[in-house]
Amino acid sequence: MKKLLNTLYVTSPDKYLSLEGETIVISEKNTECARIPFHNIDSIITMGYVGVSPALMGKCAEKNINIYFLSRSGRFLASTVGKYNGNVLLRRNQYRIADNEDRSTEISKNIIKGKLYNSKSVISRAVRDYSMSLNTEKLNNVICNLSDSIKQIDLCKNTEELRGIEGEAASRYFSVFDDLILQQKSDFFFNGRNKRPPLDNVNAMLSFSYTLLNSMVTSSLYCVGIDPYVGFMHKDRPGRTSMALDLMEELRSVFADRFVLTLINKRIVCGKDFVKNENGAVSFTDEGKRKFMQAWQKRKQDKIIHPYLKEKVEWGVVPYVQSLLMARCIREDIDGYPPFFWK
Repeated sequence: MKKLLNTLYVTSPDKYLSLEGETIVISEKNTECARIPFHNIDSIITMGYVGVSPALMGKCAEKNINIYFLSRSGRFLASTVGKYNGNVLLRRNQYRIADNEDRSTEISKNIIKGKLYNSKSVISRAVRDYSMSLNTEKLNNVICNLSDSIKQIDLCKNTEELRGIEGEAASRYFSVFDDLILQQKSDFFFNGRNKRPPLDNVNAMLSFSYTLLNSMVTSSLYCVGIDPYVGFMHKDRPGRTSMALDLMEELRSVFADRFVLTLINKRIVCGKDFVKNENGAVSFTDEGKRKFMQAWQKRKQDKIIHPYLKEKVEWGVVPYVQSLLMARCIREDIDGYPPFFWK
């Protein structure tokens, strides 16, 4: 099983990352700030226009440590990765499946079943834990609707029909997302999903968490030898990590959405951790980013029982496990793709 290591987050645009032996050196204005051994790191995420030396990029590629470059607002810009792992035959099979609508649909059905089941579980958990604070009739209505949508999945003949069911179910799920925000309602409210740019604090947190989750899934796919850019449900589009978006679907609600709700409801973040820009876009302050990423790293280290493996794993390793299972499905080592069902 892959060992979960730390992600190095660099939020200051004035930092410069360089290489010295087996150590990452972080400097600012020619003054050394910190040294981090390579053996403690599995990826690097930078926010802002951070400088990275060519020697460090080469060493990271050699050690399969991916570097992700995000804008200060958290928008993905670029990444550097090492050479592919895995067998070229795995990727050839992946491309064949992507070109076969029937096979793509069958795998995608399991992914979306996982997504809707987990979305339903998030709402059900809230009803169970906070029934006195919630409109349980309204939430139970949505739970029933999501259950009906899961039943409809088996009737889908292609990925277009599947996307229709998924889109309708996502609208129902987000229609009650604001109800799940129980604290700090004046600063944190949800009137619908908006992005590019996010226009409120909650959407800013959701977008940023999805970006971080995408980087985790993309890294995991590279590790097992799957092409992150060729998906089964998300079709090819230049520059889009379609397979990573496929595998993210079942993890969005239980990994990212619940994390955002926890930060709000436990008052780990507050309204002062966000700023509204001239164009209306909302983004984190530097202190808000620090709080968010510190909690994100801690969240990755929480342990759960994986529903398919029946083993205890860290949350941060779940994308890697699902990538392994997808690789086994593509190679036809197992019958179908086993989605992640959160319980």
